[in-house]
Amino acid sequence: MEKKFSAYSGYVAMVTILLFIGIPVWLLVTQQSNWPLIFGIIGLVAIAGFVIVNPNESAVLILFGAYKGSIKSNGFWWVNPFYVKKKISLRAHNFNSDLIKVNDKLGNPIMIGVVLVWKVENTFKAAFEVDDYTHFVDIQSEAAVRKLAGRYPYDNLEDENAHLTLRSSSDEVNNMLEQEITERLSIAGIKVVEARINYLAYAKEIAGAMLKRQQASAIIAARRKIVEGAVGMVEMALAELSKKQIIELDEEKKASMVSNLMVVLTSDKDVSPMINTGTLYQ
Repeated sequence: MEKKFSAYSGYVAMVTILLFIGIPVWLLVTQQSNWPLIFGIIGLVAIAGFVIVNPNESAVLILFGAYKGSIKSNGFWWVNPFYVKKKISLRAHNFNSDLIKVNDKLGNPIMIGVVLVWKVENTFKAAFEVDDYTHFVDIQSEAAVRKLAGRYPYDNLEDENAHLTLRSSSDEVNNMLEQEITERLSIAGIKVVEARINYLAYAKEIAGAMLKRQQASAIIAARRKIVEGAVGMVEMALAELSKKQIIELDEEKKASMVSNLMVVLTSDKDVSPMINTGTLYQ
C-alpha cells in the first residue's frame, strides 16, 4: 500500500551539512584538532540524502529492500542518505498504439488502433507490482483491444441482429474499451483518463470485397425506397383518374399504365417516350 513520506527541508539540511563539513575543515587547517573530522565524514555521507521532486513527479523511497514511502510534494528535500530513491512521473501519458490485425466476432480480419491517455495514481503498485509499468500498459492495452474486437462484429451487414458494432456504436464501444483497460491496469496503479478507437478498417485482403458488398447493400436499400415511392405514386394516379372520371380504364389498360409508370419512375436512366397511334387491342 502506498504511504506518504514526510521528508525534511533540503535547505535546512544543506545549512546543517555545510556546518558539519566546514567546521572540521577549519579546525584541521588551523591545526587545532583532528577528531572533528568524523563530523566532516558524516556531512559528506549526508549529501547523498538530497532529492529534488519536480511538479507532477514522485520519489519512491526504499531502504535495504523495505518500502518506506513516497514523496509526492514537489520541492527540495532531504532524506536518509541510505534510501534508494526511484523517480516515477505522475504526468499524463499519451499512448498511440500501432495498428494491429484482429478478428471481429464473425471472424473477419480488421485493422484497429487505439489512443490511450493514462497516468500513475499509486506509486507503490507502479514500482513493485509490475516489472516495467510503461511496458505493462502497452501489452495490456493491446490485449484489451483484441478481446473487445472479438466480442463484436465490424458492422451489421452480416449480422443484422447485432445491437452493438465496432463501426456504428463508437461511444458504447469506447466506454467498454476504457473499462476493460482500467481493470487490466489497476494492478499497476494506473489510472485511465481516456481510451478510444482512433482507426478501424477491414484488413487489406478483404477490404475490396467488403466495399463492394457495402455498395451493393446501399444500392438495394435505395432501390427499395424508390420502388416504395413509385408504388405510392401509381396508386395515387389511378385513384385521381378514377375520382375525376377523366378516363375509364379496364383491367388491361390499368396493367399497361401501371407497367409504364413503374418503368418511368424506377428507371435509373432517362426513359425514351414512344407514341402509340393505335390502340392496345390492335
